[in-house]
Amino acid sequence: MTAVDATTPGPGQARVPEGLVSAVVSLVDTGPVLLGAYTIAELTAVDAIVDFLEARPSDEALAEAVRSLAARQLIVAGPPGEQVQVRGDLGIAVAFEQRARMVMDARATGIGPGEPWRILLLPQPEQICLMFRIDSYGVHEIGLYKLDNALRQLADWLPRGPRARPEPVTDADGLLAASERSALVTVTEYTTQGSAEIAGASSDLVFVRHDGRLHVFSRDPADQAHLVPGPDDDRDVPALLVSLLA
Repeated sequence: MTAVDATTPGPGQARVPEGLVSAVVSLVDTGPVLLGAYTIAELTAVDAIVDFLEARPSDEALAEAVRSLAARQLIVAGPPGEQVQVRGDLGIAVAFEQRARMVMDARATGIGPGEPWRILLLPQPEQICLMFRIDSYGVHEIGLYKLDNALRQLADWLPRGPRARPEPVTDADGLLAASERSALVTVTEYTTQGSAEIAGASSDLVFVRHDGRLHVFSRDPADQAHLVPGPDDDRDVPALLVSLLA
């Protein structure tokens, strides 16, 4: 992909080159646009998804990340008085991350070798989606996909099986502990202040595969620490994910 600059002139917001968004959206219409793989430290160095990370890397790791990005010419010094420029595919990822206002954060247990343990989806107004796949080494694979494609990929990664009919669950924690695979999917709306994401309203679904059947739970509105059976209709997992975004 042709290199572009996402310059950060003010308090943390990227200045997006004219025509970038429409050009990238047109590319995604023809197929996924893969934007490379980066470490937590490299993403932190350019203020990408900072508030969704598990922990801030050490100063030593950040310094090494800056050197690595500079050596690959993914960041360059801007004119005097301006901050660094984030270039190429990483610049595209930063620009689209900063214009999102919602994140779907999915974390799974019982994953197999080579699978990500966490997936982030950041929907865009044009019905495309920025996807981060995070592996056990902390490497983030980033790509832009059509939203329905991204949701199908997420549904395929989540626990699967014929739906267990909703019934009172007296020991949801025990069911989770004995599960073959489970996942928590949280959708959070957020606003930004500079480069900081400020979380707003959120909602959750928990997917549990036990004895080959899929159980779906949500949080009890009266007690957020307590799980209750999820939607009792016959919607499949992709449809449940769409309902979360709605």
